[in-house]
Amino acid sequence: MNNIKVVAFDLDGTLTQHKSKLSAETADMLDRLGKKYKLIMAGAGLCNRIFEQMNHYPIDIVGNYGMQYAVYNAETESLDFIRDEVAPCDRAHVEEVVAGMREKYGWQEFAGESVEFHASGAVTIPILGTKAVLEDKLAYDPDRKKRRAIYEEVCAAFPEYNVFVGGTSSFDMAPKPFNKFYALDLFAKEHGFKHEEIAYVGDDYGPGGNDESVYQSKMQFFCVDDYREVEKVLEPLLKD
Repeated sequence: MNNIKVVAFDLDGTLTQHKSKLSAETADMLDRLGKKYKLIMAGAGLCNRIFEQMNHYPIDIVGNYGMQYAVYNAETESLDFIRDEVAPCDRAHVEEVVAGMREKYGWQEFAGESVEFHASGAVTIPILGTKAVLEDKLAYDPDRKKRRAIYEEVCAAFPEYNVFVGGTSSFDMAPKPFNKFYALDLFAKEHGFKHEEIAYVGDDYGPGGNDESVYQSKMQFFCVDDYREVEKVLEPLLKD
């Protein structure tokens, strides 16, 4: 613990319930950690979305698996973007491949759009559709067995992307080489930190999880299996 200088966090499932606001209790915990360490968010989503979900908590944010990087501006109480990259996306090809998967796996009933294309070039395959209700999404694949069973096939179908078993009922795809380890490695290089000086706090560290690349690295990893227990997990960092 004495070597740690930076603590990086995932958000959904780690600090909050999925797409829920940061609680006052968790914000207080971050305040206490911030007195000892440099804190950053390392998320799969957009920096602005993470910032809003965290009730504008004053923290620097690495978003979109490293495609975005924004620092908190105390004067404006907002984010200043340092990096905001965009990658090309062959939407017609993606839609064609996803349509084949829907037919093969019986995903033909869905609400909203079949594929969600992000401005960055990242892609989400929402199995239940872009407008599915949260209750249905939470109930679809809580142990992720359904998606993990076909994870390798999805990876093979989209070799130009890093594929993740994302959220509650989707596959998330980031253009290569972007993933959370790449994002933190880039942050370390830009700010002069060693991997051993970075701790990461995440919940999605299993096969296909978007935290798995960090879990398999030399960075200290704190596994959160219930966001309500995150403070207990981080006791080694919080104690004097």
